[in-house]
Amino acid sequence: MLGTHLVHRRSLVPQSQPLAAAHFELADEAATARLGALLAHALQKQRASIEASGFVIGLSGDLGAGKTALVRAMLRALGETGPVKSPTFALLEPYVVSRLNFYHFDFYRFADPEEFAAAGFRELFGPGAVCAIEWPERARGALPTPDLALTLKVKGEGRGVDAAAYSATGAACLNEIAAAWKTRSDAG
Repeated sequence: MLGTHLVHRRSLVPQSQPLAAAHFELADEAATARLGALLAHALQKQRASIEASGFVIGLSGDLGAGKTALVRAMLRALGETGPVKSPTFALLEPYVVSRLNFYHFDFYRFADPEEFAAAGFRELFGPGAVCAIEWPERARGALPTPDLALTLKVKGEGRGVDAAAYSATGAACLNEIAAAWKTRSDAG
């Protein structure tokens, strides 16, 4: 049912190796909303780091895996009350939540990573910005390394999420999420 495991890694490993990793089993949409809320809470706890350097979340997975639903849950937990739609056709939906710029990207329609540079999105990445990117593999090489990479997989009626952190801030967020997830899962 619901479960998680966390793997800690030394901070001296090459950039291609995650500093921390976890797996989450999401039985239903409510579990997806819970994971999104935990991620939003973890981001708020890392506000100083995000204000200084920004934060990048990569969301990979097949069509219908729940990437937009997870981002919607994060935005709701951060206080967004308006519509939260998939940016598949617009490529970008910007929000200001909890005094942070939150950019929700969807690069599904990119045929080449160079389209990222041509779109002028690079200037949106940086201090004070949370960038949640669906289909980051479509801009591979043009994007910065994500602080947190999430891979969603359909598993029957539920979802599995593999999470990997590639920065100290990403690892702090992932550790926070995994601890809260485990506490709740053990309790119920």
